[in-house]
Amino acid sequence: MRLAHLADLHLGFRQFDRQTPKGTNQREADIAEVFRRAVDDLLEQQPDLIVIAGDIFHSVRPTNAAILFFFRELHRLRTGLPASPIVAIAGEHDTPRSTETGTILRLYEALGVDLAIEEPRRIVYPKLDCGVLAVPHQALAQAERPALRPESGGPTLNVLVSHGVHGGLGEERGTMEYGGAQLSRELLAPEKWNYIALGHYHTAQSVATNAWYSGSLEYLPPNPWGQLQDEAAQRGTRGGRKGKLERTGKGYLLVDVKSARVSFRPITPVRRHLDLPPVQAAGLNAKELDAQIAERVSAAKIDDQIVRLLVWDVDRTVARDLDHAAIREYKARALNFHLDLRRPESQRGAGSVAGAGVRRQTLTETVRDFLGRRPLDAELNRESFVKLGVDYLESVAREESP
Repeated sequence: MRLAHLADLHLGFRQFDRQTPKGTNQREADIAEVFRRAVDDLLEQQPDLIVIAGDIFHSVRPTNAAILFFFRELHRLRTGLPASPIVAIAGEHDTPRSTETGTILRLYEALGVDLAIEEPRRIVYPKLDCGVLAVPHQALAQAERPALRPESGGPTLNVLVSHGVHGGLGEERGTMEYGGAQLSRELLAPEKWNYIALGHYHTAQSVATNAWYSGSLEYLPPNPWGQLQDEAAQRGTRGGRKGKLERTGKGYLLVDVKSARVSFRPITPVRRHLDLPPVQAAGLNAKELDAQIAERVSAAKIDDQIVRLLVWDVDRTVARDLDHAAIREYKARALNFHLDLRRPESQRGAGSVAGAGVRRQTLTETVRDFLGRRPLDAELNRESFVKLGVDYLESVAREESP
Protein backbone atom coordinates (compact mmCIF):
# COMPACT_ATOMS: atom_id res chain seq x y z
CA MET A 1 0.00 0.00 0.00
CA ARG A 2 1.38 3.41 -1.02
CA LEU A 3 0.70 6.47 1.11
CA ALA A 4 1.29 10.11 0.15
CA HIS A 5 2.35 12.27 3.08
CA LEU A 6 1.98 16.07 2.86
CA ALA A 7 1.97 18.74 5.57
CA ASP A 8 2.30 22.47 6.24
CA LEU A 9 0.61 23.82 3.11
CA HIS A 10 0.04 27.22 4.79
CA LEU A 11 -2.41 28.28 2.10
CA GLY A 12 -3.19 31.98 2.36
CA PHE A 13 0.26 32.94 3.64
CA ARG A 14 1.22 36.46 2.55
CA GLN A 15 4.65 38.03 2.34
CA PHE A 16 6.24 41.10 0.74
CA ASP A 17 4.29 43.80 -1.06
CA ARG A 18 4.29 42.52 -4.64
CA GLN A 19 0.88 41.80 -6.16
CA THR A 20 -0.17 39.65 -9.11
CA PRO A 21 -2.01 41.28 -12.04
CA LYS A 22 -5.23 40.05 -10.40
CA GLY A 23 -4.40 41.86 -7.15
CA THR A 24 -3.41 38.79 -5.10
CA ASN A 25 -0.32 38.84 -2.91
CA GLN A 26 2.39 37.22 -5.05
CA ARG A 27 3.66 34.89 -2.31
CA GLU A 28 0.11 33.75 -1.56
CA ALA A 29 -0.25 32.91 -5.26
CA ASP A 30 3.12 31.09 -5.27
CA ILE A 31 2.14 28.89 -2.34
CA ALA A 32 -1.19 28.04 -3.95
CA GLU A 33 0.56 27.15 -7.20
CA VAL A 34 3.00 24.69 -5.60
CA PHE A 35 0.09 22.87 -3.98
CA ARG A 36 -1.65 22.72 -7.36
CA ARG A 37 1.55 21.18 -8.78
CA ALA A 38 1.62 18.69 -5.89
CA VAL A 39 -1.97 17.69 -6.71
CA ASP A 40 -0.93 17.18 -10.35
CA ASP A 41 1.84 14.84 -9.17
CA LEU A 42 -0.48 12.97 -6.79
CA LEU A 43 -2.90 12.32 -9.65
CA GLU A 44 0.01 10.91 -11.64
CA GLN A 45 1.43 8.77 -8.79
CA GLN A 46 -2.00 7.44 -7.72
CA PRO A 47 -1.29 6.66 -4.04
CA ASP A 48 -3.73 4.42 -2.17
CA LEU A 49 -4.05 6.85 0.74
CA ILE A 50 -3.31 10.59 1.14
CA VAL A 51 -2.61 12.19 4.52
CA ILE A 52 -2.16 15.91 5.26
CA ALA A 53 -0.49 16.36 8.64
CA GLY A 54 -1.75 19.79 9.64
CA ASP A 55 -1.35 23.53 8.98
CA ILE A 56 -3.44 23.43 5.84
CA PHE A 57 -4.06 27.16 6.13
CA HIS A 58 -1.78 29.82 7.55
CA SER A 59 -4.65 31.33 9.53
CA VAL A 60 -7.72 30.09 11.36
CA ARG A 61 -9.69 32.57 9.25
CA PRO A 62 -8.14 32.32 5.76
CA THR A 63 -9.20 34.40 2.78
CA ASN A 64 -12.18 33.31 0.71
CA ALA A 65 -9.79 32.78 -2.20
CA ALA A 66 -7.68 30.31 -0.15
CA ILE A 67 -10.78 28.47 1.08
CA LEU A 68 -12.18 28.10 -2.43
CA PHE A 69 -8.81 27.13 -3.91
CA PHE A 70 -8.32 24.28 -1.43
CA PHE A 71 -11.89 23.08 -2.10
CA ARG A 72 -11.22 22.96 -5.84
CA GLU A 73 -7.92 21.10 -5.45
CA LEU A 74 -9.45 18.54 -3.07
CA HIS A 75 -12.29 18.08 -5.54
CA ARG A 76 -9.70 17.32 -8.24
CA LEU A 77 -8.18 14.65 -5.99
CA ARG A 78 -11.53 13.12 -5.06
CA THR A 79 -12.56 13.03 -8.73
CA GLY A 80 -9.23 11.77 -10.07
CA LEU A 81 -8.56 9.27 -7.25
CA PRO A 82 -12.04 8.23 -6.04
CA ALA A 83 -10.75 5.06 -4.34
CA SER A 84 -7.99 6.84 -2.39
CA PRO A 85 -9.12 8.18 1.00
CA ILE A 86 -7.85 11.57 2.18
CA VAL A 87 -7.12 12.14 5.88
CA ALA A 88 -6.34 15.64 7.19
CA ILE A 89 -5.70 16.96 10.68
CA ALA A 90 -5.68 20.47 12.13
CA GLY A 91 -2.29 21.95 13.03
CA GLU A 92 -1.79 24.89 15.36
CA HIS A 93 -2.37 27.37 12.50
CA ASP A 94 -5.75 25.70 11.83
CA THR A 95 -6.77 25.61 15.51
CA PRO A 96 -8.82 28.47 17.01
CA ARG A 97 -7.47 30.01 20.20
CA SER A 98 -10.94 30.29 21.72
CA THR A 99 -13.92 27.96 21.75
CA GLU A 100 -16.09 30.72 20.26
CA THR A 101 -14.07 30.74 17.03
CA GLY A 102 -15.12 28.14 14.51
CA THR A 103 -12.96 26.43 11.89
CA ILE A 104 -13.44 26.37 8.16
CA LEU A 105 -12.00 22.83 7.90
CA ARG A 106 -15.41 21.21 8.47
CA LEU A 107 -16.43 22.53 5.06
CA TYR A 108 -14.29 19.85 3.42
CA GLU A 109 -16.18 16.97 5.00
CA ALA A 110 -18.68 17.54 2.17
CA LEU A 111 -16.03 16.21 -0.21
CA GLY A 112 -15.62 13.02 1.79
CA VAL A 113 -12.34 14.05 3.46
CA ASP A 114 -11.77 12.37 6.85
CA LEU A 115 -10.90 15.19 9.26
CA ALA A 116 -9.59 15.30 12.83
CA ILE A 117 -9.95 18.86 14.15
CA GLU A 118 -10.26 18.75 17.93
CA GLU A 119 -10.19 15.13 19.11
CA PRO A 120 -8.19 12.08 17.98
CA ARG A 121 -10.00 10.00 15.42
CA ARG A 122 -9.51 6.33 14.49
CA ILE A 123 -10.41 5.50 10.90
CA VAL A 124 -10.33 2.02 9.39
CA TYR A 125 -10.15 1.37 5.66
CA PRO A 126 -11.02 -2.31 5.19
CA LYS A 127 -10.14 -2.40 1.48
CA LEU A 128 -6.62 -1.26 2.36
CA ASP A 129 -6.44 -3.39 5.52
CA CYS A 130 -5.22 -0.17 7.14
CA GLY A 131 -6.14 1.83 10.21
CA VAL A 132 -5.27 5.51 10.75
CA LEU A 133 -5.10 7.32 14.10
CA ALA A 134 -5.41 11.02 13.25
CA VAL A 135 -4.34 13.26 16.16
CA PRO A 136 -4.77 17.04 15.69
CA HIS A 137 -2.80 19.76 17.48
CA GLN A 138 -5.52 20.52 20.01
CA ALA A 139 -5.62 16.94 21.29
CA LEU A 140 -1.89 17.05 22.04
CA ALA A 141 -2.09 20.51 23.62
CA GLN A 142 -4.36 19.20 26.41
CA ALA A 143 -3.02 18.33 29.87
CA GLU A 144 -4.28 14.75 29.44
CA ARG A 145 -2.84 13.47 26.21
CA PRO A 146 -4.28 10.57 24.24
CA ALA A 147 -2.40 7.28 24.10
CA LEU A 148 -0.83 7.09 20.66
CA ARG A 149 -1.10 3.36 20.09
CA PRO A 150 -2.79 1.17 17.45
CA GLU A 151 -5.99 -0.60 18.37
CA SER A 152 -5.38 -4.23 19.31
CA GLY A 153 -6.95 -6.74 16.95
CA GLY A 154 -7.27 -4.09 14.26
CA PRO A 155 -6.02 -3.95 10.67
CA THR A 156 -2.66 -5.31 9.54
CA LEU A 157 -1.27 -1.87 8.67
CA ASN A 158 -1.39 1.02 11.14
CA VAL A 159 -0.57 4.68 10.48
CA LEU A 160 -0.32 7.58 12.95
CA VAL A 161 -0.83 11.14 11.70
CA SER A 162 0.11 13.96 14.08
CA HIS A 163 1.46 17.50 14.30
CA GLY A 164 4.03 18.84 16.74
CA VAL A 165 7.61 19.49 17.81
CA HIS A 166 10.06 16.63 18.11
CA GLY A 167 12.94 17.62 20.40
CA GLY A 168 16.24 18.63 18.84
CA LEU A 169 15.01 19.53 15.36
CA GLY A 170 15.57 23.05 14.06
CA GLU A 171 17.33 24.31 17.18
CA GLU A 172 20.66 25.18 15.56
CA ARG A 173 19.20 27.45 12.87
CA GLY A 174 15.82 28.40 14.36
CA THR A 175 13.83 26.52 11.72
CA MET A 176 11.19 24.98 14.02
CA GLU A 177 8.02 27.04 14.44
CA TYR A 178 6.79 28.38 17.74
CA GLY A 179 3.64 27.00 19.30
CA GLY A 180 3.71 23.31 18.48
CA ALA A 181 2.79 20.52 20.88
CA GLN A 182 5.78 18.63 22.24
CA LEU A 183 6.40 15.15 20.84
CA SER A 184 8.86 12.50 21.98
CA ARG A 185 9.91 9.05 20.86
CA GLU A 186 8.20 7.59 23.94
CA LEU A 187 4.92 9.30 23.05
CA LEU A 188 5.03 8.33 19.37
CA ALA A 189 6.29 4.75 19.94
CA PRO A 190 7.48 4.17 16.33
CA GLU A 191 7.90 0.45 16.96
CA LYS A 192 4.10 0.15 17.33
CA TRP A 193 3.33 1.67 13.93
CA ASN A 194 3.99 0.83 10.31
CA TYR A 195 4.37 4.55 9.55
CA ILE A 196 4.10 7.89 11.39
CA ALA A 197 3.29 10.99 9.32
CA LEU A 198 4.25 14.23 11.09
CA GLY A 199 3.71 17.91 10.41
CA HIS A 200 5.10 21.18 11.82
CA TYR A 201 8.80 21.07 10.88
CA HIS A 202 9.23 22.54 7.41
CA THR A 203 12.12 20.36 6.20
CA ALA A 204 11.76 16.67 5.27
CA GLN A 205 13.36 14.78 8.14
CA SER A 206 13.08 11.41 9.86
CA VAL A 207 12.88 10.99 13.62
CA ALA A 208 12.83 7.18 13.28
CA THR A 209 13.09 4.77 10.36
CA ASN A 210 9.32 4.83 9.92
CA ALA A 211 8.52 8.30 11.35
CA TRP A 212 8.93 11.34 9.13
CA TYR A 213 8.22 15.02 8.75
CA SER A 214 7.34 15.61 5.11
CA GLY A 215 8.31 19.27 5.29
CA SER A 216 6.42 22.13 3.66
CA LEU A 217 5.91 22.59 -0.08
CA GLU A 218 7.47 26.07 0.04
CA TYR A 219 10.15 27.95 2.00
CA LEU A 220 8.19 29.56 4.82
CA PRO A 221 8.94 31.18 8.17
CA PRO A 222 10.61 30.61 10.46
CA ASN A 223 13.94 31.24 8.76
CA PRO A 224 13.64 29.92 5.18
CA TRP A 225 17.40 30.50 4.79
CA GLY A 226 17.98 28.13 7.68
CA GLN A 227 15.79 25.57 5.91
CA LEU A 228 18.12 25.75 2.91
CA GLN A 229 21.03 25.13 5.30
CA ASP A 230 19.14 22.27 7.00
CA GLU A 231 18.62 20.64 3.60
CA ALA A 232 22.28 21.05 2.69
CA ALA A 233 23.34 19.50 6.00
CA GLN A 234 20.98 16.55 5.52
CA ARG A 235 21.77 15.98 1.85
CA GLY A 236 23.50 12.67 1.39
CA THR A 237 23.03 11.59 5.01
CA ARG A 238 21.13 8.45 5.82
CA GLY A 239 17.37 8.78 5.89
CA GLY A 240 17.09 5.82 8.28
CA ARG A 241 18.26 2.24 8.22
CA LYS A 242 16.35 1.57 5.01
CA GLY A 243 18.86 3.71 3.08
CA LYS A 244 19.32 7.22 1.81
CA LEU A 245 16.54 9.64 0.96
CA GLU A 246 17.63 11.64 -2.04
CA ARG A 247 16.02 15.05 -1.88
CA THR A 248 16.60 18.53 -3.22
CA GLY A 249 14.25 21.38 -2.48
CA LYS A 250 10.64 21.01 -1.34
CA GLY A 251 8.07 18.32 -1.97
CA TYR A 252 6.13 15.52 -0.31
CA LEU A 253 6.80 11.91 0.69
CA LEU A 254 5.60 8.74 -1.00
CA VAL A 255 5.68 5.77 1.38
CA ASP A 256 5.40 2.01 0.95
CA VAL A 257 3.66 1.47 4.29
CA LYS A 258 4.39 -2.23 4.67
CA SER A 259 8.17 -1.82 4.25
CA ALA A 260 8.33 1.80 5.52
CA ARG A 261 10.33 2.66 2.40
CA VAL A 262 10.17 6.42 1.85
CA SER A 263 10.81 8.32 -1.38
CA PHE A 264 10.82 12.08 -1.90
CA ARG A 265 8.67 13.65 -4.60
CA PRO A 266 10.13 17.09 -5.42
CA ILE A 267 7.74 19.83 -6.48
CA THR A 268 9.14 22.55 -8.76
CA PRO A 269 8.86 25.95 -7.05
CA VAL A 270 7.44 29.01 -8.76
CA ARG A 271 10.59 30.95 -7.88
CA ARG A 272 13.85 30.26 -6.08
CA HIS A 273 15.25 31.37 -2.75
CA LEU A 274 18.80 32.51 -3.53
CA ASP A 275 21.21 32.85 -0.62
CA LEU A 276 24.14 34.58 -2.30
CA PRO A 277 27.71 33.87 -1.14
CA PRO A 278 28.31 36.09 1.91
CA VAL A 279 30.68 39.06 1.91
CA GLN A 280 33.29 39.79 4.59
CA ALA A 281 33.35 43.61 4.75
CA ALA A 282 36.01 44.15 7.42
CA GLY A 283 38.53 46.69 6.12
CA LEU A 284 36.46 47.61 3.04
CA ASN A 285 35.34 51.15 2.28
CA ALA A 286 31.90 51.87 0.82
CA LYS A 287 33.10 51.84 -2.81
CA GLU A 288 34.89 48.53 -2.37
CA LEU A 289 31.86 46.98 -0.65
CA ASP A 290 29.59 48.27 -3.45
CA ALA A 291 31.80 46.41 -5.91
CA GLN A 292 31.62 43.18 -3.86
CA ILE A 293 27.82 43.42 -3.68
CA ALA A 294 27.54 44.10 -7.41
CA GLU A 295 29.79 41.11 -8.14
CA ARG A 296 27.59 38.77 -6.08
CA VAL A 297 24.41 40.07 -7.73
CA SER A 298 25.78 39.92 -11.29
CA ALA A 299 26.76 36.27 -10.80
CA ALA A 300 23.17 35.26 -10.00
CA LYS A 301 19.84 35.52 -11.80
CA ILE A 302 17.94 37.54 -9.19
CA ASP A 303 15.05 38.76 -11.34
CA ASP A 304 11.70 37.85 -9.71
CA GLN A 305 13.49 35.65 -7.17
CA ILE A 306 13.73 35.87 -3.37
CA VAL A 307 17.29 36.87 -2.56
CA ARG A 308 19.45 37.38 0.51
CA LEU A 309 23.01 38.69 0.64
CA LEU A 310 24.62 38.49 4.06
CA VAL A 311 27.44 40.98 4.68
CA TRP A 312 29.55 40.63 7.81
CA ASP A 313 31.32 43.34 9.82
CA VAL A 314 29.90 46.43 8.10
CA ASP A 315 30.86 49.64 9.86
CA ARG A 316 27.99 52.13 10.34
CA THR A 317 29.73 54.80 8.30
CA VAL A 318 30.34 52.34 5.45
CA ALA A 319 26.69 51.23 5.49
CA ARG A 320 25.58 54.86 5.31
CA ASP A 321 27.78 55.61 2.30
CA LEU A 322 26.79 52.60 0.18
CA ASP A 323 25.30 53.09 -3.29
CA HIS A 324 21.67 52.97 -2.18
CA ALA A 325 20.43 53.74 -5.71
CA ALA A 326 22.02 50.48 -6.89
CA ILE A 327 20.52 48.61 -3.92
CA ARG A 328 17.07 49.98 -4.81
CA GLU A 329 17.61 48.72 -8.36
CA TYR A 330 18.38 45.22 -7.03
CA LYS A 331 15.23 45.36 -4.93
CA ALA A 332 13.16 46.39 -7.94
CA ARG A 333 14.47 43.43 -9.98
CA ALA A 334 13.94 40.73 -7.36
CA LEU A 335 10.62 39.79 -5.82
CA ASN A 336 12.48 40.52 -2.58
CA PHE A 337 16.13 41.47 -2.12
CA HIS A 338 17.37 41.46 1.47
CA LEU A 339 20.79 43.05 1.98
CA ASP A 340 21.50 41.75 5.47
CA LEU A 341 24.20 44.03 6.90
CA ARG A 342 25.76 42.80 10.15
CA ARG A 343 27.68 45.20 12.39
CA PRO A 344 31.17 44.44 13.69
CA GLU A 345 31.23 42.86 17.15
CA SER A 346 32.41 46.15 18.67
CA GLN A 347 29.27 47.93 17.41
CA ARG A 348 26.73 45.34 18.53
CA GLY A 349 26.28 46.72 22.03
CA ALA A 350 26.68 45.12 25.42
CA GLY A 351 24.32 42.25 24.63
CA SER A 352 26.97 39.98 23.18
CA VAL A 353 27.97 36.78 24.95
CA ALA A 354 31.62 36.92 25.96
CA GLY A 355 33.73 34.57 23.88
CA ALA A 356 30.77 33.15 21.95
CA GLY A 357 30.72 35.62 19.05
CA VAL A 358 26.91 35.55 19.14
CA ARG A 359 24.82 38.62 19.93
CA ARG A 360 21.81 38.22 22.16
CA GLN A 361 18.63 39.72 20.80
CA THR A 362 17.34 42.85 22.44
CA LEU A 363 13.82 42.73 23.86
CA THR A 364 12.58 44.78 20.90
CA GLU A 365 14.19 42.36 18.43
CA THR A 366 12.73 39.37 20.27
CA VAL A 367 9.22 40.90 20.18
CA ARG A 368 9.58 41.84 16.51
CA ASP A 369 10.76 38.31 15.66
CA PHE A 370 7.92 36.65 17.61
CA LEU A 371 5.19 38.88 16.16
CA GLY A 372 6.64 38.36 12.69
CA ARG A 373 6.03 34.60 13.02
CA ARG A 374 2.77 34.56 14.98
CA PRO A 375 -0.21 33.23 12.97
CA LEU A 376 -2.56 36.06 11.95
CA ASP A 377 -6.02 36.29 10.50
CA ALA A 378 -5.80 36.85 6.76
CA GLU A 379 -7.28 40.35 6.85
CA LEU A 380 -4.61 41.70 9.22
CA ASN A 381 -1.56 43.44 7.82
CA ARG A 382 1.53 41.86 9.39
CA GLU A 383 3.79 44.90 9.02
CA SER A 384 1.26 47.11 10.81
CA PHE A 385 0.74 44.43 13.46
CA VAL A 386 4.48 44.12 14.18
CA LYS A 387 4.97 47.90 14.20
CA LEU A 388 2.10 48.35 16.66
CA GLY A 389 3.55 45.75 19.04
CA VAL A 390 7.03 47.30 18.91
CA ASP A 391 5.57 50.79 19.39
CA TYR A 392 3.72 49.62 22.52
CA LEU A 393 6.91 48.07 23.90
CA GLU A 394 9.03 51.14 23.24
CA SER A 395 6.41 53.53 24.66
CA VAL A 396 6.42 51.56 27.92
CA ALA A 397 10.21 51.64 27.96
CA ARG A 398 10.17 55.43 27.53
CA GLU A 399 7.67 55.84 30.35
CA GLU A 400 9.76 53.71 32.72
CA SER A 401 13.13 55.29 31.89
CA PRO A 402 14.29 58.01 34.36
